[in-house]
Amino acid sequence: MEQILDLHLHSRFSRACSANLTLQNIEQTCVRKGIDIIGSADFTHPQWFKDIEEQLVEIGTSGLYRLADRPDSPIKFLLSTEVALIYKQGDKVRRLHIVIHAPNIKTVRLFNQTLTERGFNLKSDGRPILGLSAPELVKICRSINPYFIVYPAHIWTPWFSVFGSKSGFDRLEDCFQEETEYIYAYETGLSSDPPMNWRWSALDKLVLLSNSDAHSLSNLAREANVLDLPELTYFAFYNILKNRDKQKIVATLEFFPEEGMYHFDGHRQCGFSCAPEETKKLHGLCPYCRKPLTIGVLNRVEELADRPVGYRPAEAPNFEKLVELDKIIAECLGVASRNSKKVQEVYNEMIAIFGNELAILRKVKTADIAQQFGSRLAQAIERMRQGQLVVNPGFDGQYGRIKIFSPQEQQRLSLF
Repeated sequence: MEQILDLHLHSRFSRACSANLTLQNIEQTCVRKGIDIIGSADFTHPQWFKDIEEQLVEIGTSGLYRLADRPDSPIKFLLSTEVALIYKQGDKVRRLHIVIHAPNIKTVRLFNQTLTERGFNLKSDGRPILGLSAPELVKICRSINPYFIVYPAHIWTPWFSVFGSKSGFDRLEDCFQEETEYIYAYETGLSSDPPMNWRWSALDKLVLLSNSDAHSLSNLAREANVLDLPELTYFAFYNILKNRDKQKIVATLEFFPEEGMYHFDGHRQCGFSCAPEETKKLHGLCPYCRKPLTIGVLNRVEELADRPVGYRPAEAPNFEKLVELDKIIAECLGVASRNSKKVQEVYNEMIAIFGNELAILRKVKTADIAQQFGSRLAQAIERMRQGQLVVNPGFDGQYGRIKIFSPQEQQRLSLF
């Protein structure tokens, strides 16, 4: 059964996240986006976990949950969280973000209790900072329930990732040590896409996942996974990962990695960015202030890659790169904000006619879009599907800019 899953997001209790991230709002947004299974987010936070306990009910014994007051809702919740690990190993302070999925609420309760007994403050943030090493975290999870799923988040980003340029490792085994065999997957992050990850053979043994890491409702499903689940249970998902059953991964839905905030190298304070080959010429220093550049994802991939650009493993699943629908509408209307009333009116009308956002971006015929909303919007969606975009890559914590039409085309084209 084909299902779309987005399993890494945050609640209103995480720092720099929208207050609108409630379970009810997440569920309603999933319907509009076209997500089938969504991560619960932040299950370590006491207040959010209370919301989970009070507002979600398990669907039979599946390990998937549904809003108690929406018994007919098609949206399923899979228990998930992200934690930040900060510890010293070797000559570096390691900073890692880790995604965790749990098979049931009882298991989450025991996990939270264990962390609290160890003295960790779970109230401070939906994504708590834990003074644990990566193998220690995996051991704790396994001691509570062997069906926990643990994998590294956004593996290439500089500051908080397993292979990041600032505090990461050069091998998965150096990070997870004797617990490496229990790591079944990894998350690409917004600043990398599958072809970038395929260049490093060390990742072949893991399942590639892409999730939104959404800090607001509008960013849900900006990355997601299309899976062929044999049954709608947590354990069906667990078995796909454990068995590395990549044939069950129909596709991943991807951000254009250039739009990610760490794709290129650069120095945000000076507004300077560059590709890896230019960084080498500059000896890693900003040409304006001579401070070290933040080494981005593209450079770090290039450093560890043992395959050429364009290599594709035989078993690699498909992928599709997408731009969020409200961003496309905003550009077609010539409006700066995706959240403007004008944009949202068109967005809501499109959802009412065509069903959900992912269907519009991926499957609805552009001829049907043109008939209802004009040729310019249809052309924009077709260009997005073909990857024909104007790109200014992100760097050093600043999102890149993706445009469908060049400035010259913007002047020539009339609004739909």
